[in-house]
Amino acid sequence: MSGDFESRLNQVLPRLLSADVLDNQGAGGEIGFWIFDYPPEQEMTMRAWLAEVIEPSLRKQVPAIRFQTVDLFQTALDLLEERNLFDKACAMQAQKGDAAVLASLRSVLKEDRLAARMTEKLDVAALDLLIIKGVGAVYPLLRTHTLLSALHPHMRQTPLLMLYPGTYNGQSLSLFNTLSDDNYYRAFRLVS
Repeated sequence: MSGDFESRLNQVLPRLLSADVLDNQGAGGEIGFWIFDYPPEQEMTMRAWLAEVIEPSLRKQVPAIRFQTVDLFQTALDLLEERNLFDKACAMQAQKGDAAVLASLRSVLKEDRLAARMTEKLDVAALDLLIIKGVGAVYPLLRTHTLLSALHPHMRQTPLLMLYPGTYNGQSLSLFNTLSDDNYYRAFRLVS
């Protein structure tokens, strides 16, 4: 693990526990949408760090912080399973290829529908923090900037942390440090 990456990881928990994140202070009156961007090659480290450090540390806080972690990839799979589309999508992909199945699933996995579904299943008003992971795994089924925009009206006063395998410079997202997404200005970098 590189020193810079490790240093940034060590700053995450104090930032998550800070008033400007949990109370949405210092975010210009906006709902706190925070992005922790990291080198894509550190994905396995990020998964372990979230499960072994961040989630247990948040649970131990007094009072315990009410948070939920959502895996975007699993959420997309669950939605396809619930609609009996997963096996059909797999068969279509095998017969017609990636482009055909992506085009077919686009209407089912629209970001606004997924945002509404996620927030319906979670009582976001009762949460102190929502953590989103699995951004890289769900590509190209979803676009991050569109999902964040779709989540904004649903989140009320609940801050959100998105773990992002790539780069966020405060204005634009670059998934895997190679794919450019549209500009997104409403999120803040959690750690520089």
